[in-house]
Amino acid sequence: MKTWLKPLLIASMALAFSACSKQGPESAAPEASAPPVTAAASNNTVGLAISTQNNPFFVTLKQGAEEAAKANGLTLITVDAQDDAAKQIASIEDLIQKKVKVILINPTDSDALVSAVKQANAAKIPVITLDRSISGGEIISHIASDNVAGGKMAAAFLLEKIGKQGEIAELEGIAGSSAARERGQGFHAGVDAEKGVKVAAKQPADFDRAKGLSVMENILQGNKKIKAVFAHNDEMALGAVQALEAAGLKNVIVVGFDATTDAVAAVKAGKMAATVQQKPELIGKMGIEAAKKIIDGQTPEKNIPVPLELVK
Repeated sequence: MKTWLKPLLIASMALAFSACSKQGPESAAPEASAPPVTAAASNNTVGLAISTQNNPFFVTLKQGAEEAAKANGLTLITVDAQDDAAKQIASIEDLIQKKVKVILINPTDSDALVSAVKQANAAKIPVITLDRSISGGEIISHIASDNVAGGKMAAAFLLEKIGKQGEIAELEGIAGSSAARERGQGFHAGVDAEKGVKVAAKQPADFDRAKGLSVMENILQGNKKIKAVFAHNDEMALGAVQALEAAGLKNVIVVGFDATTDAVAAVKAGKMAATVQQKPELIGKMGIEAAKKIIDGQTPEKNIPVPLELVK
């Protein structure tokens, strides 16, 4: 080797060694600084598996839960199923892996979510259901309005408005959800015994405004004698209002369920006749309070009712 190359070679080797010495500690630093326990595994973490955030009702429910969690010193992890039962099951499994202390579930499908509840039961994680029930597994507490009573309330108001005479359309919620089943049950308990009234059309619109519009348009194509509409939630009711307006039909009584901001505004404007008021913020708040009781070693009530009112 030529003499003048030796200093260059030694300098290059020293530089490489210096770079490697710096790289080692920096790459190890994230592992060394990472917390040994994730937030989800702490003693105050609650999971909230919500059916969808595309519905204002459940957005408000989540906000109520978030505010209550902050007030009670709890960490809240929320997962959105986007109305997909399979996605909700997978997200609940993830909450179980995170070892949350309690799981609040607002189910997309009352039957499909039984397997997820049983997985939580096996992991010794208490489950609370919000707004909608689940058909099996061990549920510590269920927090909801009385959907059957709400359906009856809507029926009584609607029958009064049409003088117990005429044809009615019913827009149903997601098939398999307890809310759709119970609201429909209460509504039919009120209208089916009336001889002058006929539920001329009954179709699901999945609690969705756009589907409510489309389904109502289809109903009106075959029957423009509809005197009243009962929708299992406000989003579908608002869609029905759009369809009725487009068809030039006035004085059709539209009753929704939930009392969302848009629906209450529509009632005030005279576009909807009424909406059954649930209190989603309160449901979320009460869910967190029940979870806090469990974490503190107490047992919440098995069924916690949330009051209903009729906004008209």
